[in-house]
Amino acid sequence: MADALKGTALPDLLNSTVLDGAEEFDVVVVGFGIAGACAALEAARAGASVLLLERAAVHGGTSSMAGGHFYLGGGTAVQRATGQADTSEAMFDYLMAITPVPDAAKIRAYCDDSPAHFDWLEALGFEFERSFYPEKAVIQPGTQGLMFTGNEKVWPFRDQTPPAPRGHKVPKPGDTGGAGMVLDLLVERLAETDAVVRFETGVTNLVTDASARVIGVAWKNFEQTGVVRAGSVIVAAGGFVMNPDMVAEHTPALGSKLFTLGSTYDDGLGLRLGKSAGAAWEHMDEAFITAPIYPPSDFVRGLVVNKEGKRFVAEDSYHSRTSYHVMKQTDSAAYLILDSQHMAEPAMPLCPLIDGWESVEEMEAGLALPTGSLVETLATYNANAARGEDPDLHKHPTWLTPQDQGPWGAFDLTLGTALYAGFTMGGMACDLDGRVLDESGSVIPGLYAAGACAANIAQDGAGYSSGTQLGEGSYFGRRAGRHAARTRAPHTPPA
Repeated sequence: MADALKGTALPDLLNSTVLDGAEEFDVVVVGFGIAGACAALEAARAGASVLLLERAAVHGGTSSMAGGHFYLGGGTAVQRATGQADTSEAMFDYLMAITPVPDAAKIRAYCDDSPAHFDWLEALGFEFERSFYPEKAVIQPGTQGLMFTGNEKVWPFRDQTPPAPRGHKVPKPGDTGGAGMVLDLLVERLAETDAVVRFETGVTNLVTDASARVIGVAWKNFEQTGVVRAGSVIVAAGGFVMNPDMVAEHTPALGSKLFTLGSTYDDGLGLRLGKSAGAAWEHMDEAFITAPIYPPSDFVRGLVVNKEGKRFVAEDSYHSRTSYHVMKQTDSAAYLILDSQHMAEPAMPLCPLIDGWESVEEMEAGLALPTGSLVETLATYNANAARGEDPDLHKHPTWLTPQDQGPWGAFDLTLGTALYAGFTMGGMACDLDGRVLDESGSVIPGLYAAGACAANIAQDGAGYSSGTQLGEGSYFGRRAGRHAARTRAPHTPPA
C-alpha cells in the first residue's frame, strides 16, 4: 500500500457526490504521530466524533524516533524546580530573534501557553525529571529533565534576551526513541475517548464540495477503498524527506551524502494532499542538517575553519547552526582544530579524525589550506582566547581556551565525509489554529495541518532548537483539534 501512495503527482480532488451513503465523523485526522495524536485527543475531548487514520501498522511515525525533547519555557515546573529563571516574554523575544520569518501571533501563543502545555503533557501520565543537565550535548545521556538545546547562550541572542534552558526531555536514557513514551500514553488516553483509530489505512484524496470546502477523504486499506464525510480534516502526515523527487526539487542539500531522518511515510503525501486543495507551501527549501562536533563538550573549545583556513561560525553554536554554516562554505568543507590538551577521539565520531601534526605549519599543509592561513587564524584565536575575548565571532567566554599545546589534530566536518543527517522543514501555510491557507492567505474551509507538514515556528537549521518539532507539533496539533471540533459533520439522512 505504501508504494501506491508515493510519488510527486498531486492527488485528485474528489467531489461531494462520492460521499453518498458514506460514514460520517466530525473530525478526520490523517497521521498518528505526535501532532495527529494530540489533535485527535483534543477534538474527542471537546465532544467531536473523531476518526484517526494511519498508513502504518502501528502508531508513532517519525515522532516516535525522536529522543524526547520538548522545547518549552516561560517558567515550567522543571525550570522552577531547578532554579532556571525564565519568562514567556524572554522566550518570545528569543524565538522572534532567531526565526527567519517569525509569526508573532504563533510565537506569542506558544510562549504564553508553554507552562500550561507542559502540564498537559505531564497529565498524559508521566513526569519530566526535576533535574538540570549543564553540559554541552546533543541530548541528555540519562533522564535529566532539562538542558540548553538551542542558541540561547550564543551571540547575539544572549545579549538580546536572558538565556534559559528549554529542552525538556522525557525520563528515558539514551538519545533516540524517548518520545515513544509520550506516543504510547496518547494511545492510552485516546482509548479512553470515543475516537476511532484505523491502522494500515492511508488517505488517497481529499473530497470537496461545490464551494471548495474540504468535506471528507478517500482512503485505501490494502485492496479495500472507501470514503468518509467529515466536518473537518486535519492533515498531520509528516514531512517529505523520504521522497527523492521532492527532495531533489526543494531541498537538494538533503541528497545522497547524508542520512535522512524520517519514517517510511515521510514521503510528502500530506503536503500534496493539501496542495490539491490549494494550500500554499512555505520554507520548502529549508532543512535541518547536522553532524554534531560535540560531545565531548571540550571539543567546543576548538576552532572550526573552512578550506580557506578561516573561522566562519562561533563554535559554541547549537550543532545544526554550525552545520548550517558549514553547508555554505566552499565544497561544504570544514575542519575542527584541537590541541593535545583538548584532543580526545569519541568512541563513535560523526566527524572522523583526519590526522595529528607536530606543528601548525604541518597541519596547514596536511589539510591543503592556503599557506599561512591557519597559522594566522590560530595565532589570532589563541591571543584573543587568552584574554577571554572573541571579537571576530563572539564565542562565549566559557568555551574560549587557547589551542596552543601541540601536537594538534583535525576532525573532518566535510559533507560526504562526516556523518550528516537531516530532515525537511517546509510545510503548509496555516494560521494560529492550524487552518490551512491558500496562496492569497485565505483560509481553505474544512482543512487543517499540524506537525511536520505544517509551517509554524521551526523554519531553518540555523535557528532550530531541539524539541521544537515535538513541542510545536503537540501544541499546534492540540489547537487544530479543538478548533476543528467546533464544526460538526453535516448529517446525511439515509436514502
